[in-house]
Amino acid sequence: MKNYLDFEKEIKALETEVENLKSPFGSEGISEVDTNKIKNTQIEINQKLEEVYSNLNSWQRTQVARHEDRPRANYYIKKIFSQFTLLSGDRYFGDDKSVIAGFGLIENKSVLIIGQEKGEDLNSRIERNFGMMRPEGYRKCVRLMKLADRFQIPVISFIDTPGAYPGIGAEQRGQASAIANSIECSMSLTVPNISIIIGEGGSGGAIALASSNKVIMLENSIYSVISPEGCASILWRDPTKSLEAAEAMKLTAKDLLRLKIIDEVIPEPLGGAHRDPDVIAADIKHSIIKNLKTFENLSKDEIYDHRKAKFLQIGRDQGFSKSSDLGDGGLSYKDSNFKKIHTHLDKNKYIYAGLGLVIFAGLLALLT
Repeated sequence: MKNYLDFEKEIKALETEVENLKSPFGSEGISEVDTNKIKNTQIEINQKLEEVYSNLNSWQRTQVARHEDRPRANYYIKKIFSQFTLLSGDRYFGDDKSVIAGFGLIENKSVLIIGQEKGEDLNSRIERNFGMMRPEGYRKCVRLMKLADRFQIPVISFIDTPGAYPGIGAEQRGQASAIANSIECSMSLTVPNISIIIGEGGSGGAIALASSNKVIMLENSIYSVISPEGCASILWRDPTKSLEAAEAMKLTAKDLLRLKIIDEVIPEPLGGAHRDPDVIAADIKHSIIKNLKTFENLSKDEIYDHRKAKFLQIGRDQGFSKSSDLGDGGLSYKDSNFKKIHTHLDKNKYIYAGLGLVIFAGLLALLT
């Protein structure tokens, strides 16, 4: 571990102690390594990790999602997929290094892989523009998604961005239009698309690629329309109120699953994904394979309708569903039973009020 967060100070001290105990060179020269003390200290570290990470607030989870050592899209692509072939360029302007895209295999099945890449060190982060995509990046993704759709190849996206790049050059080249076209393309695919939010899922920069049949989040990732700092600056004119903003925005995986914004949460190793990247990569691979299998027997129209109904359902009870009564094959809104009863009572409230008065008057007459 190279980097520690503010709330990990005690863990840092314990891990430094373990490293010192492992060294046979002490102040008095070479000495015997105390294996029992190392074992006990490691147990204490695990207990402290469990205590800290089981009680994280929304702002602390945001910090974990942005952790410098957290595995990036490039790592997962190398670990999960085989025979990955990188494809570049949007055929209009250039190639955007902040997004990795190409075709590969998972369990001998061809898939299109798109990964927003932040970079691993200062030089690579500058080259990758800290994961903030420009218009040419979104146009590259649209080009490849259309190609995948033509050959009926599923699309897998790794989301990790603070947002789309807001620079003047990006705006001049049509940033808003590129994002809108990417959302439209994602929503119109007739092949299954699965998005995994591995770190930050920020603003339109994330939703441009996360308009998918299945949206999956790692336990300590975040997904929101704006950063907590940006929200605090707008609402309170005070960026130090990031904790209050993060809590109000419901940007954690647990909150978003409860609100049915996302479909699945993948638990992370104790202390975050950066502490055991191999384990989280294996869990993500298992989730991708499992979710792809759910679409194997669905037709193109059923896959498209599944995605459309999923997004129309957000904020409603059961969303829109395919109706056999509609000759044009459209979607109809489906209410829950509770909603149907509530709507019926609301429409006929005066009738029921009148009936209630008649019954009350009848009972009063019998009693007198």
